[in-house]
Amino acid sequence: MNKFMSTSQAAQKWGLSARRVATLCEGNRIEGVEKVGNSWAIPVDAEKPNDARIKSGKYVKREADENGIADEH
Repeated sequence: MNKFMSTSQAAQKWGLSARRVATLCEGNRIEGVEKVGNSWAIPVDAEKPNDARIKSGKYVKREADENGIADEH
C-alpha cells in the first residue's frame, strides 16, 4: 500500500505554502500525485519540484510591448 501526504504536510516538508503545493499538483509537477475528492494525495517519497518561475528579474516582453503599443501608466 502506498503512503500519501496532504498538501499541508508536503508544504511543511518542502518549506512552501499549501496553496503553492496545490498549484504544483494542478500543474502535474509532482510525480505520482492523485486527486481524491477535493484533496490531493501526494506520495510521501515525492521529490520537491524545481522552481520554474522567473528568478532573473527579467520578464519576457509582451508582443504589444515589442510593437510599441504598450499601455502607458
